[in-house]
Amino acid sequence: MITGPITSFDQYLRRVPKVELHCHFEGTVRASTFAELARKHGTRLPTEDVGRLYDYGTIYQFLEIFALVSSTLIDREDFARTAYESLADGAELGNLRYREMFFNPTLHTRRGVPMATCVEGLVEGIRAAEADYGVQCRLIADIYRQDDPQTALAMVDEVLACRAPEVIGLGMDGAEAPDPPEKFKDAFARARRGGLRLTSHAAEDGPAANVLTCLDELGCERVDHGYHVLASPAAVARCRDEGVFFTCCPTSTSVVYGWPELSAHPIRAMVEAGLRVTLNSDDPTMFATDIGEEYARMCPAMGAGPQEVRRLVLTGVEAAWLGGPERAALRAELEAELDRLDEQLAGLPGAPA
Repeated sequence: MITGPITSFDQYLRRVPKVELHCHFEGTVRASTFAELARKHGTRLPTEDVGRLYDYGTIYQFLEIFALVSSTLIDREDFARTAYESLADGAELGNLRYREMFFNPTLHTRRGVPMATCVEGLVEGIRAAEADYGVQCRLIADIYRQDDPQTALAMVDEVLACRAPEVIGLGMDGAEAPDPPEKFKDAFARARRGGLRLTSHAAEDGPAANVLTCLDELGCERVDHGYHVLASPAAVARCRDEGVFFTCCPTSTSVVYGWPELSAHPIRAMVEAGLRVTLNSDDPTMFATDIGEEYARMCPAMGAGPQEVRRLVLTGVEAAWLGGPERAALRAELEAELDRLDEQLAGLPGAPA
């Protein structure tokens, strides 16, 4: 855990308690663990240089590595270990307190890994990390867009059959452009009937219309990414008026989509347009980042001071799929900690007001 007095605004940003709602389990596997699991299971790696395992330049190259990492997760203990390490990294590097984490079931079940092995391993790691670090985590099963609709329906049925209390939602990821969201309308309807909460990646590398499709046809409660919503003033106005939450990821998208200057990242324009935005790490180990780094890089790029940082943190609390009492307790805990950190920051020469 991050301890000690604050000596800079950068430390403050890393120390503020955080909620994360857009983070892919498979994208949090440490490169060293990926290499160890590959050796364990006889998986051939593209390089023996651990430091270069996560080198790629496009979303499609990234997805190839993402699938390769997934192929090394086979045993229950593989899932438990990597889930535990993922949450430990979030807590130690960025004071993560609560996460809703995606996982892609079909990337594992198509290889013969039982759904129960995947879910039970993840839950084991999650519970161990909560005991050791105090960080809570819930799970969102993601449809992989490049699957067909029947595969997605079968996946939802399996998730519901193996559902642990930690499994609370259904999402959708993968390359957006070739596979629009309406393709999976039936799977989302089945998940909703089964009591799962709903979200989806949209307007990431697809048009603003995909956001409206996710809201109107899939019944999504949140939108993951959503940057191209800015191309439609009408969609922006609707999402602002309806209070739609967007779970945004600065570093990964700056690398993949060519926004190297975070001050010009669409996230800034989304906030300025009045959209409800949260900051997240997406696939942290694969993009050499963590949830603390996301705040440390993006907040200065947006010109965000302590009050804007507080708003980002608490928007995460409001967007989280928590019951009323749980949400109130988490909000009170985080606000008290923010008060203490703000007091320390105010005593530093030249600190942002």
